[in-house]
Amino acid sequence: MTVLSWVTVAVFLAAYTLIATEKVHRVAAALGGAGIMLLIHATGAEAAFFSGHSGIDWNVVFLLLGMMIIVGVLKETGVFEYLAIWAAKRARGRPFRLMALLVIITGSASALLDNVTTVLLIAPVTFLVCERLAVPAAPFLIAEAMASNIGGTATLVGDPPNIIIASRGGLSFNDFLIHMAPMVIVLMAVFVGLCWLMFGRGFRYDPARAAEVMALNEREAISDRRLLWQSLVVLALVVVAFVLHPVLHYEPSVVALLGAGVLVAATKVTTEQAIAEVEWPTLVFFAGLFVMVGALVETGVIGQLSQAAVEATGGRLEVATMGLLGVSTVLSAIVDNIPYVATMSPIVAELVRASEGDGQVLWWALAFGADLGGNATAVGAAANVVVVGIAARNGVPITFWQFTKYGLIVTAVTVGLVAPYLWLRYLM
Repeated sequence: MTVLSWVTVAVFLAAYTLIATEKVHRVAAALGGAGIMLLIHATGAEAAFFSGHSGIDWNVVFLLLGMMIIVGVLKETGVFEYLAIWAAKRARGRPFRLMALLVIITGSASALLDNVTTVLLIAPVTFLVCERLAVPAAPFLIAEAMASNIGGTATLVGDPPNIIIASRGGLSFNDFLIHMAPMVIVLMAVFVGLCWLMFGRGFRYDPARAAEVMALNEREAISDRRLLWQSLVVLALVVVAFVLHPVLHYEPSVVALLGAGVLVAATKVTTEQAIAEVEWPTLVFFAGLFVMVGALVETGVIGQLSQAAVEATGGRLEVATMGLLGVSTVLSAIVDNIPYVATMSPIVAELVRASEGDGQVLWWALAFGADLGGNATAVGAAANVVVVGIAARNGVPITFWQFTKYGLIVTAVTVGLVAPYLWLRYLM
C-alpha cells in the first residue's frame, strides 16, 4: 500500500477508536475523521459527495429522512401508545414475553420493510411499553436492532446490501426467498433463545404494573383517527412500493421522500411537527462515516483486502465460500456493510463466472456475512446506528460496548449456524 493508504487507515482507526471508546461524541468523531480524509486528499469532493462507489450513500440518508418524517406524523395519532398497550396485554405484562413478541414482529416486518424503517417504527412503541411496565428499554432496543438485521437478511428489500447483491448478481426477489428465508426463520428462533440467555433472566415481573396495563383500553390511545387512516394508507403504499422495487425501479429513498411529502402536504400536520422526530445527528453521523469508508475505497485499501481474501482461496469453491462468509462477517462488523458489499460484489461476480460448481452460493455467503456481521458492533449496520441515536435522544444511552458485547455473541452464533447450512445445501 502507498503512504497515503497507510495514513488513511490510521485516520480511520483513530476515528473508530474515538467512536468505540466514546471519548468524544460519535458525530464529532465521524465528522472530524471525514474532514481529515478530505484534508489529506484521501478522497475529494467529487468522490465524497457524488460517487455512487465511494461517496455518501444519499439513498440511505434520504430513506432515513423520509421514514423519520412519516414516523413523526404517525406519532401524532397516538398509534404507538395503542401498539404499546396491545403488545403489553398480549404478553400479560411479562417482560420477556413482551421482548419475544417485539423481536418476532421486528424480524418479520424487516423482511418486507428495510431494517432501518422497521426500527424507526418499533422504537417509539418500545419506549412507551417499557415505561408502562417499569423495565429498562435498552435491552429491548438492542434486541430489536439485531432482530431487524436478521429478519432483513431474508429478502431482497430487507437490507440495503441485498439490493446491491441482487443487482450485480441478477438475482430476483424470489431467489432470496428460496435461498435465504428458510435459514433466517431458523436464526430468528435461535435468536429468541439467545435473548432469554442475554436479557431474560435479568427481568423482574411486577404484578401491580401488569394489572394496571391489563386494565387499559388501547383504543382510547388513538387521538386522531382521520390522521391515523391517512398515515396508514400512505405507509401501506410506501411498503408496497418497497416490495415492488424490482418492478417499479424506484429507489426506496425516492419512495420514502414521496410518501413523506404527500403525508405532510395532505394532512393538517405542520412541517415543524413532521420534522420534530428527525434524528439529525444520526443522519450527519452516517454522512461522516460514509466519507471515511469512501476514503478507504478511494485509496484502494478495501479493494486490496478483498482481493487478498480472494487470492487466499486458491480457486476452490468450498474455501472461497467459507472464506467469503468469514471475511464479510469481520469487515461488516468494522465498516458499514453497504460500501463493503458495493466494493466486494464485482469481485464475487468474477468468482461466480469462473466457478465450475454452483457459484451462486458465493452470493449467499456474501449476503449472510454482510447482513449478520452487521450485528457485531454498534456501527456495523444502519439499524444499529439509528437505534443508538434514538435511545440517546430519549435519555436511554446505549454505549458502543454495551451493544457490542451482545452483538459479538449473536453474530458468532448466527454465522456459526449459517456455515454448515451453506456447506450442506450447496457444497456437498
